[in-house]
Amino acid sequence: MKLTEEFISSIMFNYELNKTQLNLLGFSYPPEKNWDSKILNISVDQRVYELLVLLKGQFSLKAQEQIIKNYDYLKNMKVILQNKNNIKSIYCDGACEGNPGEAGSGIAIYYESNQKPELYYGNYEKNGTNNIAELNALKKSLEIAKQSTSSKIISIYSDSLYSINCIQLWAKNWENNNWTKKGGEIKNLELIKSCYYLYEEVKSFIELKHVKAHSGIEGNELADRMAVHTINVKNIDFLEYKYNNINNISSMKSF
Repeated sequence: MKLTEEFISSIMFNYELNKTQLNLLGFSYPPEKNWDSKILNISVDQRVYELLVLLKGQFSLKAQEQIIKNYDYLKNMKVILQNKNNIKSIYCDGACEGNPGEAGSGIAIYYESNQKPELYYGNYEKNGTNNIAELNALKKSLEIAKQSTSSKIISIYSDSLYSINCIQLWAKNWENNNWTKKGGEIKNLELIKSCYYLYEEVKSFIELKHVKAHSGIEGNELADRMAVHTINVKNIDFLEYKYNNINNISSMKSF
């Protein structure tokens, strides 16, 4: 899409573009001399075009950053929803650098249509644990499964027996005992509750399966790389990871 003079005028506020708008167009802030003439007829993709409109106004830098995050989050959810009736399996994984330490979650979604898997990364926790990261990944997988209208059973794979057992085996007894257990507190209780209630909603059309970690299973390896990637980029919302060659994902950092 080429930027016309009319469009540029429409996205200005008080005859100016803000810092994030200029950065999206490849310009520094404050802009150089004659910046407006240099912007004319620049070609941008749809994401930048739409963000330029949404960013119109006098926002703080933090607000500008949040607008972009919100936009990307909605776009990613739209992609998931468009394919929701075609989900075959979901691989989820968590990672933590130190335990406790910085944590993140990753997901790989496979479809019946045999298209390449979609990869998502998110749920960054500054002070997390391996178990929190694994539960966050499982929770997101259950949320995606809940939105599905697939007529077939969706398999959700996790290499965390702790997460699977919490939801499938232990949570029911804990609930019957007013969310208590013999021998001490239930760690990560609120997160476990959220996962358990989601599981109860979707258990008729999903199956939880354990998969061995770092054993060369593609979906698990992809989810692992996305979990570690989250720690590197520190995003809280789940975002889609765009790629062309799936073989390049295996070369990404892993713990």
